[in-house]
Amino acid sequence: MAAHETPIRIGLVGLGKIARDQHLPVIAASPDFTLAAVASRNAGLDGVPNYPSLAAMLAAPILLDAVTLCQPPQARFGAARAAIEAGRHVFLEKPPGATLAEVAMLRDAARANGVSLFASWHSRYAPAVEPARRWLATRRIRAVAIAWKEDVRHWHPGQDWIWEPGGMGVFDPGINALSIATHLLPPFCLTDAVLSVPENRQAPIAAELTFADADGTPIRAEFDWRQTGRQTWDIRVETEDGTLLLSQGGNALAIDGVAQGLEPEGEYRGLYDRFAELVRAGESDVDLRPLTHVADAFLRGRRRPVEAFEDA
Repeated sequence: MAAHETPIRIGLVGLGKIARDQHLPVIAASPDFTLAAVASRNAGLDGVPNYPSLAAMLAAPILLDAVTLCQPPQARFGAARAAIEAGRHVFLEKPPGATLAEVAMLRDAARANGVSLFASWHSRYAPAVEPARRWLATRRIRAVAIAWKEDVRHWHPGQDWIWEPGGMGVFDPGINALSIATHLLPPFCLTDAVLSVPENRQAPIAAELTFADADGTPIRAEFDWRQTGRQTWDIRVETEDGTLLLSQGGNALAIDGVAQGLEPEGEYRGLYDRFAELVRAGESDVDLRPLTHVADAFLRGRRRPVEAFEDA
């Protein structure tokens, strides 16, 4: 931040695990932002004004330049629209919305109201992602295999919204893999999908996806929320010059089995640095490609009923 620039006064909407683990520490450490307020129905934070809703925050006599929205995606459109129409810049947690159309409407609204909109994809800021992108940029890709498997009971205990329409099920973590893949690879499209849906839920617990780029390069992905023990977040890319393995969700990189040196992890610091750039430049960054691939999976995927899932 330049010496003459004042920090951006930001409000945080939603005070759940991701807000406390990631957003609050990064905002506190950032020279570009100062936390102006928090809005949450069920929680509060010492040291700043607290409000029961975004509407109450926007109506309050406080200085507020921007908001970060950390609610479930089903509730995000109305909140983002209200903030944009109130002249505030908006940072959207991933996924940016429950549908493609609503995010496109928010992008248009931000443009019309002269504010910045940022659809954030935190996994793109993992330390292995940019080195992997640079290495792949000059190489011919032969095949890609993505495995994103984790334990939903560990990461989303008691969160019923993820199983409802718009909650995305296993695509809640799987979209992180797609956000990295769309950053690393040439454009690709879905050719087949199988979605495993528990008989008592509305969203899939697992998915098998097949994609191809314009040259027919096979890209396969397996997402699964039933994995216990060691969690798997891997993207393996075979090229004519060797094999690249991006693992640990983008926090480790090996080329032909040789580990590569990386910068320390700083996903959310990268996101807030980018948001500050957008706000100061009067620009938006709304990349819909990861969400488009999820929508395509629901459009084209074959549903396979599987046993009921109970979160206990």
